[in-house]
Amino acid sequence: MTTDSNALKRAAAARALDYVKDGMKLGLGTGSTAEIFLEQLSPRVRGGLNLICVPTSERTAVKARALGFSLASLDELGPLDLTVDGADEADRELTLIKGFGGALLREKIVAASSRRMVVIADESKLVARLGKFPLSVEVLEFGHKSTLARLAAAAAALGYGDIVITLRTKDGATFKSDSGNLIYDCAFGAITSAAKLGQALSGIPGVVEHGLFLGIATTLLIAHPGEVEVIERGK
Repeated sequence: MTTDSNALKRAAAARALDYVKDGMKLGLGTGSTAEIFLEQLSPRVRGGLNLICVPTSERTAVKARALGFSLASLDELGPLDLTVDGADEADRELTLIKGFGGALLREKIVAASSRRMVVIADESKLVARLGKFPLSVEVLEFGHKSTLARLAAAAAALGYGDIVITLRTKDGATFKSDSGNLIYDCAFGAITSAAKLGQALSGIPGVVEHGLFLGIATTLLIAHPGEVEVIERGK
């Protein structure tokens, strides 16, 4: 008997509700699992739970407003008590790949401004080694083809000679993030050292941010059929 991924996402999101307390300043993630969390949290908000929230994307902001959440800017609220978000991939050291939803820059800023980051995902997102899922790299539009060349060279220098880099498009047009930047999706294959790769990417002129979340997540909630596994940083 199989459990569909949406049911697992709902289970992980439901477990994350335990971390939300009255009076919190809460970061709201982007993506399908994060939206399920919003839907599950909204009855408590309508019932009087006092939260002030910072969305990580315009998409999340629209949905949160429609569900009755009170929103403010990060500059008004920071630091935050908690951010709840999903992940494209995660390992047991709580290193993440994020960015499929196109909000990696704001997601990382909000998460880094939070005292705690709880990540919710179904079991398919938990991997022994990151890299099966392409890594998103957000770049300035200005000179982006030159940035692409530096990106490919940096990857090759780290031994990723077979990397495939694709400029993200949506509906037949070049995709732009909420901050007006482009995204290159980089299929590295198995990532041997996320720390070394993240450092190399951060040092490339034109790269605004990358989707490797290193040392940011504090708790990982992975939904398996019948249970939600809790993985804490350092345990």
